[in-house]
Amino acid sequence: MSKQLVLMDHDGGVDDYLATMLLLTMDNIQLLGVVVTPADCYIQPAVSATRKILDLMGFSHIPIAQSTVRGINPFPNLYRRDSFIVDHLPILNQRETITTPLVAEPGQDFMIQVLREASDPVTLMVTGPLTTVAAALEKAPDIEAKIQKIVWMGGALNVPGNVEKSLEPGQDGSAEWNVYWDAISAAQVWKTQIEIIMCPLDLTNNVPVTSELVQKMGRQRHYPASDLAGQCYALVIPQDYYFWDVLATAYLGHPEFYQLREWETEIITTGVSQGRTKVVSGGRKIYAMDKVDKDAFYAYILQQWAR
Repeated sequence: MSKQLVLMDHDGGVDDYLATMLLLTMDNIQLLGVVVTPADCYIQPAVSATRKILDLMGFSHIPIAQSTVRGINPFPNLYRRDSFIVDHLPILNQRETITTPLVAEPGQDFMIQVLREASDPVTLMVTGPLTTVAAALEKAPDIEAKIQKIVWMGGALNVPGNVEKSLEPGQDGSAEWNVYWDAISAAQVWKTQIEIIMCPLDLTNNVPVTSELVQKMGRQRHYPASDLAGQCYALVIPQDYYFWDVLATAYLGHPEFYQLREWETEIITTGVSQGRTKVVSGGRKIYAMDKVDKDAFYAYILQQWAR
């Protein structure tokens, strides 16, 4: 069976690294490269940590690219500093040199190159804002035909967003951060004909990172991936933390765990609801992950990281 071609685009949050790591364990996937978008991170440590993870997992032949796009509404510094912490974890610093290559061209140009050169249409696995995708499409509209679909962790359809009014005064709390960082670019992608499968907060709110699960990862610490996942999730366990990016990415490994639902939507780009993914009659049709077999998902990630 031929493998599904995938290009990863993440933005350096704690679970972005683990989503990338999960993708590397999937036998049905051929990962063509990883683009790091400078959103929920500081870009240098985020790129460094990503390269170290590919080294750790034995995939140092896969190229990494650093996107140079900029968003409209920066992530809080408190969120972004996690990239420094992950980059300094001892498990990622057992070697003096990093082997995984960092390509010279910006991530958006690398995305264009990978899509144009791919033998078959490529799935974009996006766990951050859609800005790099929008920049690539604007520069090279021809690549739209080479994108099979976008699987995206983003949006909140029928639940409140996670852009808190205390952090972003003047907002109404309806936006999700991956949209809010650059709603204009998300709206640009919405104008394409590309199939979009979203993993919205509506689903992720029901799939928390639990102490029990983190401890199970820790008990598998003789497996480097599980050890790293446990360490990363231990950093965030005091707060309400959910399987955002990892839940979205697991769809590529086991879509049968999920139920999809079609919605008509639009991206709000201005005003107090900037960054909202709004359900509207006659809007852009997308698919959203609506339900998931949570037990199967939890068992799957434990199994994949114990390899």
